[in-house]
Order: sequence, then structure tokens, then C-alpha cells
Amino acid sequence: MESSIPDLNKDYLNKVIIELGRYEHPLFDWEARPAERGIEVVIRLKVAGLHDDPYKFYLTPRELEARAFPWDFQRQLYNYLHDYLVEMFTRSPQIYDT
Repeated sequence: MESSIPDLNKDYLNKVIIELGRYEHPLFDWEARPAERGIEVVIRLKVAGLHDDPYKFYLTPRELEARAFPWDFQRQLYNYLHDYLVEMFTRSPQIYDT
């Protein structure tokens, strides 16, 4: 971790890293890093070349300080994984063929 990260942000970052460590998936990797808005969580597909655009979401200090953070985080992670999978469609009724 960078020494330029304020202590509170280091605490938030560590909290998210610990929480992410509780999850493992055969298709996805994730990481957490400090961001202006709080903590940025980056999700990447493990299969290189298939869909290389990472998915990002942010956790604000308010979310990180919530008493139910682990449960809220799980809900957010699952919802964002769903969104990421949907974004991978190459064809659907919402995507118009040219």
C-alpha cells in the first residue's frame, strides 16, 4: 500500500480486501484500491481475450461504516457480477444488429 493513502482510507481498503478474500470464483478475479469516492472494486474475467473490460464499482465511507457491511457487500458484489455478465452479451433483443 502507498504511504500517501490517509490512515482512514487504509482502514477502508483493508476492510474491503479482507471481505474480498472471503470470496473465490472460477471465472472472476477482483481487487480493491483507493479512489476519490472511497474504495474502488475492480472485477475482471479470468479468461484473457474473451472480455477484457473490467467492471468497477465504488464503496463510499458511509457504506464501509455500516454495521451490516459484510451482508451489504455480498448483495452488491452479487448484483454487480450479474450486471457484468449481462454486459458481456454480444447479441440480445436490446442490441440491434447492423
